[in-house]
Amino acid sequence: MALKKVKGNFERMFDKNLTDLVRGIRNNKDNEAKYIAQCMEEIKQELRQDNVNVKANAVAKLTYLQMCGYDISWAGFNIIEVMSSNRFTCKRIGYLAASQCFHPDSELLMLTTNMVRKDLSSTNQYDAGVTLSGLSCFISTDLSRDLANDIMTLMSSTRPYLRMKAVLMMYKVFLRYPEALRPAFPKLKEKLEDPDPGVQSAAVNVICELARKNPKNYLSLAPIFFKLMTTSTNNWMLIKIIKLFGALTPLEPRLGKKLIEPLTNLIHSTSAMSLLYECINTVIAVLISISSGMPNHSASIQLCVQKLRILIEDSDQNLKYLGLLAMSKILKTHPKSVQTHKDLILACLDDKDESIRLRALDLLYGMVSKKNLMEIVRRLLGHMERAEGSAYRDELLFKVIEICSQGSYQYVTNFEWYLTVLVELIQLESGSKHGKVIATQLLDVAIRVQAVRNFAVNEMSTLLASYPIAAQNSTMHEVLYAAAWIVGEFGSCLDNPEQTLNILLQPRQVPGHIQAVYVQNATKLFANLAHDCLEEDNLAEVRKYCDQLLDGLPVYLSSGDIEVQERASSAFMTVQMLKARLAATTRDSSAGDILDDVDVVVLGKPSIPSEVAELIREIRELFVGDLNPVAPKAQRKVQLPEGLDLDEWINTPPQVSSESSDEEKFSLFGHGVGEDRETTNGGGEHRRYRQVEQTPEEMERLREARILE
Repeated sequence: MALKKVKGNFERMFDKNLTDLVRGIRNNKDNEAKYIAQCMEEIKQELRQDNVNVKANAVAKLTYLQMCGYDISWAGFNIIEVMSSNRFTCKRIGYLAASQCFHPDSELLMLTTNMVRKDLSSTNQYDAGVTLSGLSCFISTDLSRDLANDIMTLMSSTRPYLRMKAVLMMYKVFLRYPEALRPAFPKLKEKLEDPDPGVQSAAVNVICELARKNPKNYLSLAPIFFKLMTTSTNNWMLIKIIKLFGALTPLEPRLGKKLIEPLTNLIHSTSAMSLLYECINTVIAVLISISSGMPNHSASIQLCVQKLRILIEDSDQNLKYLGLLAMSKILKTHPKSVQTHKDLILACLDDKDESIRLRALDLLYGMVSKKNLMEIVRRLLGHMERAEGSAYRDELLFKVIEICSQGSYQYVTNFEWYLTVLVELIQLESGSKHGKVIATQLLDVAIRVQAVRNFAVNEMSTLLASYPIAAQNSTMHEVLYAAAWIVGEFGSCLDNPEQTLNILLQPRQVPGHIQAVYVQNATKLFANLAHDCLEEDNLAEVRKYCDQLLDGLPVYLSSGDIEVQERASSAFMTVQMLKARLAATTRDSSAGDILDDVDVVVLGKPSIPSEVAELIREIRELFVGDLNPVAPKAQRKVQLPEGLDLDEWINTPPQVSSESSDEEKFSLFGHGVGEDRETTNGGGEHRRYRQVEQTPEEMERLREARILE
């Protein structure tokens, strides 16, 4: 027997340990899968041995293979065997493997309850400690219920190491078995004043995590946490406590007034940036919640802003981002305090980190005033010229428009300047995805700001003439929609309407809805020009404009868009009708039918016949009238007529019974078998007959007859 044992131990000397496994994998990069398959077979052989040390070695190797992505769930029983070992080194390997392999839904966990309870009550604190560490990774609802009392007992252990682990473990128990929170809460509250700082930190951590779900339940602990905040020097614990106070303050505003002084002292004294950030965050939350009850808090805001400037100027990108994030919170309630740091925020637009640049852009939105709007926009346009990457350039473009248009253009004092900015954006960013946004702005300003309309119309005419063809692959061509509509709707403001008409009659490779606007507004311009000819009594100009339109519209008639075809066809036929009327009156004039009319010839110049003039006026009437802007909330201001209930049925709904629904079903899908049917012949006579169901013999004879045919 002794010889056999010695022989077994001698053979085990040549087994591969974890180091050998790792080294072997590195040396077999070309055939790694084959090597690992071979190692798996060796591990299975080792797991069949009676020696627990051999099994522990095999489980250690399986743990590494599991981290490499291999499934080891088949070794669950072997892992439990190693967990139950009396040797700490083996037990630690077993619990490590269990923490990686087991999960709360594992069926094998029912076999571990008594073993875990035994390990928790072990006299060796490290046995209990490794058990708590492993259990936290795979504890289930059943295990939480069965082991809650054992873990609570460890919270009162004389060993701080076990108390700390037990307190942390209770959080996992609460998540799986919430009923354990009520009996465990008194002990958890005691641990907030534990003499050991590790246990105290663990208790603070658990309560802070619980308070994230329902902070109201932990308001009663505020005095204890306040004492800890003013006496503790543990930065990590202070961060947790300050975060908790940030969640409690909205529930109890009186608490915020007491927090301002200690938080301000911490902001002044701490050199830890993480703690500084949390203090500033909580001060902001406190001041927002008590702003109505504490008027003299401007000094605290200024202090926070000055400290945030230090964070933003730091070389650490994470601190810079957090500083900008906190600054945006202050901006919502105290914009003037942040506006003085405009140059610092603008400098962040040159940062190499795009997330910081975007955060700075968000801040600029709230820092705008009538005095600095033009300067900020000028700086942003300069950044657009130098910016790399279409996404960031698009964001810059959108932010420029958002900054200028906020509050119904409350900060824009010169709308000609704003229109120039929009045109510059079109030229700078021809490949942008925000073409519709710019188009909407152009339309909005041209319609709502009458004083700038002349400038807007002529700018749009220039834009139509100079818009680059290469830019038509993006959504930026949507600005052509706005430009064409503006020059057509307000054509009387054009300096050179004839030139603009020529531009509209030269179609580009743009979507159909834009071509449709081109056609519609070319017709508007024609109507305006023809009407102007009436005042000048210039028949030749009318003919010229008719020919110009009849020559340009056929291109649109062959468009693939049905709406473009329809609009072009309507315009073409209208102008053709006017041209025909002109031709008819000319023939009559040459025949001498109307030579006596003094209106026909004025100083030797052909005059516009009255029939033609009347038709031109009728065409003009199609487009007469101003389009007034409508406020987005205008409909809300319309008073409902007395007695109108929009939720009430206008007519009483018909009563539908189950029988009538069945009848409707038959009427939809045909009459039922054997049902009376009524038909009407051509003479209006009603014939009533009954459909008779065929017998099985008759159906069989009919089937045979069909086969013979």
